[in-house]
Amino acid sequence: MTHKTKWLLFSPLGLLTIGAGACLVQWAGQLKEKRVPTGQWVAAGTAALVVFNAGVSLFGQGVVERVLHEIREKPAA
Repeated sequence: MTHKTKWLLFSPLGLLTIGAGACLVQWAGQLKEKRVPTGQWVAAGTAALVVFNAGVSLFGQGVVERVLHEIREKPAA
């Protein structure tokens, strides 16, 4: 797989995952406001942060692949 293909895969996937994680964090906050048992909203919040951080990692890898694509595909000046 080329760096461009990886970049075009990781960056949008990372953005989608970040958005999903942000929504899940808000959902966990609503669970806390509804006074559900502590274990439930803490577990939901932890899972939400895992999803959010996975999205940041995917997006970061997309940035790395973009830079590698730029370095290796750009003609020497």
